[in-house]
Amino acid sequence: MANIPDDALGAFCRHTHVALKGSGSGPLKGLSFGVKDIYDIAGHKTGFGSPDWLATHEPATRTAPVVAALLAAGAGMSGKTQTDELTYSLNGENAHYGTPRNVNARGRIPGGSSSGSAAAVAGGLVDFALGSDTGGSVRAPASFCGVYGIRPTHGRVSLEGACPLAKSFDTAGWFARDAALLERVGRVLLGDVPVPAQGPVLLAEDAFALLDPAVHAALQPALSRATAVLGAPRAVTVSAEGLSQWFQAFRILQGAEIHAQLGEWVARVKPMLGPGVKERIEWTATIKPEQVAQAQAMRDAARARMDILLADNAVLLLPTVPDIAPLLNTPPAQLDDFRAKAMSLLCIAGLAGLPQVTLPLATLNGCPLGLSLLAGRGNDALLLHLAGEITA
Repeated sequence: MANIPDDALGAFCRHTHVALKGSGSGPLKGLSFGVKDIYDIAGHKTGFGSPDWLATHEPATRTAPVVAALLAAGAGMSGKTQTDELTYSLNGENAHYGTPRNVNARGRIPGGSSSGSAAAVAGGLVDFALGSDTGGSVRAPASFCGVYGIRPTHGRVSLEGACPLAKSFDTAGWFARDAALLERVGRVLLGDVPVPAQGPVLLAEDAFALLDPAVHAALQPALSRATAVLGAPRAVTVSAEGLSQWFQAFRILQGAEIHAQLGEWVARVKPMLGPGVKERIEWTATIKPEQVAQAQAMRDAARARMDILLADNAVLLLPTVPDIAPLLNTPPAQLDDFRAKAMSLLCIAGLAGLPQVTLPLATLNGCPLGLSLLAGRGNDALLLHLAGEITA
C-alpha cells in the first residue's frame, strides 16, 4: 500500500490520513484503493478539501457504505485522497493543500474535484480510487490524467456518509488504469447485473463541434477504434437549444442546491475560501427563484430529449472535455473560459442523471485526452462492458 509520507505526487491527505485493511477475501482481494476525502470513515474526520470544514465537524460515527463495500470485497484502503475545496471546482488546485501531480501531463493540472484519486491511480500509487462526480469531477480528471473513469447513473451507488454538494447531481464514481478493473469494481458497487445487448450507436455532432480542429483531429483514431467495435454511428444533435444553454441551466440548479446545502455554514463560519471557489460560493447566494424555475424547465426538456435519443440501449459517443489539461497556474479568467466550455460537454449526463464512461484513448501534444460513452439511465453495466470490448 502507498506510504503516505513518501507520496511524491501530493495525492493523499496528510491531515485526514487513515488506512484500512480489506476483508482478505472477495473479488477485489489484494487490490489497493484511495478514497476521496468526502467519504466518512468511522472514528475519523472528513475534510471536504477545507481546513475550516475539518475544524468545525466531528469525527464520523460510521463508515460510508460505498467504502465498506469495497473493503468487504477484499480491497485495502491506502488513504484519503485530496479534493478541491468543498468539491466546487474542476481544476484540482487546492489553495490550502496544494495540487496533486499529473504524471501523464507534466506541468498541467490533474483536474478536480477528485484530483487526488485521479493522480494516485495515474501514478500507480493505488490500483483504483473512489471519487465523486457532480459536474464532471470524475470524468474531467480521468481525461486529464489519462485513466478510465465512470460517473454512474444518478442514485445508483449510495452516497450515504459522503459530503453533499448538489444532491440532485452528486454521484459516486471511480477510476482505474484499465477497463477490466473499472468493470470489476463496478460489479461490486452496482451489483452483478446482466449486460443488455447494445443498441444504436450515436455521435454527438454538436459536442464535437465545440472542439478546436487539433482536438477534433486527435480524437479521430479513438473514434475509429470505438466504432470498429460498436458499429458505424449516426450523427445526432444532442441539444436543440444549444449545449451552452444546457450548461447555464445546470449551473443555476447546481448553484441553488449548493447554497441550500452550504450557505448557512458559510455565513456562520466565514471560511477562508480559495480563489474561484470563493467567487462561485458568493454567486450562489444571488440566484433567484425565477431563474431556478426556468432552469428546471430546461432540465426537464433535456431529460426528455436524452430519453428519446438513448432508447433501445443506444450508446452516444462524445468528447469527455474540450482539450487536454490546462497548464498549472493558468490565470483564473482563462480557467473560467475553459470551465464553461468543459461544462457544456459534462452537463449532459448531469442534467439527465445518466451514466458516462471516459476512456483514455487519445493524446494531443503528448498529453491524454478522453473519449466518452454515454447511455440511458441504468445502463452502467453496458458501458463498463463496452469499455472493455473497445480496449481489449
